Amino acid sequence: MQKVFFKTFGCRTNLFDTQVMRENIKNFECVDHEDCADIIVVNSCTVTNGADSGVRSYVNRLYMQGKKVYFTGCGVKTQGKNLFEKDMTFGVFGHSLKEKIDDFLQQENKFFYDDDLDGLHLDTTLVSEFVGKSRAFIKIQEGCDFACSYCVIPLVRGKARSMEEKKILEQISMLGQSGISEVVLTGTNVGSYGKDKGSNIAKLIKAIMNIDGIRRIRIGSLEPSQIEAEFLELLDQDILERHLHIALQYTEDSMLMKMNRKNRFESDYLLLEKIAKKGFALGSDFIVGHPGEDESIWDRALENIKSLPLTHIHPFIYSLRDNTPSASMKPPVNGAIAKERLQQLNALIKSKNLAFRKKLKEQKKTLHILVENTQNSIYNGLDQYFNKIKIHTCTPLESKWLEVENYQVLDEVNCVEI
Repeated sequence: MQKVFFKTFGCRTNLFDTQVMRENIKNFECVDHEDCADIIVVNSCTVTNGADSGVRSYVNRLYMQGKKVYFTGCGVKTQGKNLFEKDMTFGVFGHSLKEKIDDFLQQENKFFYDDDLDGLHLDTTLVSEFVGKSRAFIKIQEGCDFACSYCVIPLVRGKARSMEEKKILEQISMLGQSGISEVVLTGTNVGSYGKDKGSNIAKLIKAIMNIDGIRRIRIGSLEPSQIEAEFLELLDQDILERHLHIALQYTEDSMLMKMNRKNRFESDYLLLEKIAKKGFALGSDFIVGHPGEDESIWDRALENIKSLPLTHIHPFIYSLRDNTPSASMKPPVNGAIAKERLQQLNALIKSKNLAFRKKLKEQKKTLHILVENTQNSIYNGLDQYFNKIKIHTCTPLESKWLEVENYQVLDEVNCVEI
């Protein structure tokens, strides 16, 4: 039986998509190392030029090694055709076709099957396990209706549409029975869940709370404009992770307008303050170096960031994407300046995170830790505030969950000996 290795690039949604493909493999054996594989399936990301470059480099290396490569994911629309025409891939297939993967891998002739975004496909596969994982990513919706100037994702994922609640609950229940105790709700635009079905993400979370075995619910990312009163009422529920990732993207209104964003700084500030008062850690995406980001705009943005109760950040330097409005905007930002601003931002949020963790320690807050993995007798985990913790122990841990009161707050992470 031929062996298949899946290489996944990009976001949590892609990780779930890979699990869907693995679930549909019937006539091949899935392996965890590419060296053991006869076939490599590349689940690609195209969110930035860097992502595209990383995928191309990987495929090129496999091609030079003579590996049989199949290509899918968000990159099908942006570079799939090019890789196929260069004979670097045996087969290319879009998101909407991934559940047919077992048939594709058995085809004798090379093929290119583009994504049918107009078909608004939704997967029907139930994933039975996340091998070796303590948590599972659950895709609750697909696509995005936003039209942010810099973003190519709506062009490769299509319009927003929601999975059936019954299917989501069935999926989570199945994983709960297999030992998964934390779920991460993910998708292209998670906060849009239910808009096409007369529901919303708050109602879905309430239903998930009743599933046996699930101890913590995380939410991948939310848009500020999608956080409504019904969701805010859930913040007192212990099952909800005490950390929210809210995608601000920027903190100065003229730039937010250039980006065609719906959020504005003043309302973002009020929203984050309200959530922070509930004891939540808060993260965000942030784009540095978008065209038009002059020094005065950056200075205002940085001052605004300083006033926000942020504890985590996922920043990245603007990457030009073809066929997006931002691609033709002027003037561009010098790469060295953008890198310097990125470093400023990272240093600022690092100091905010350290202050947040010290405050928790002073308040004698108990950390509820889900153990992730181990290396050389050191276990790694994440607490309810999405902060990393290193656990030093001489004996193997018997439980995935720990409650810790006495720990050290270090510069980068927390640390405990048990």
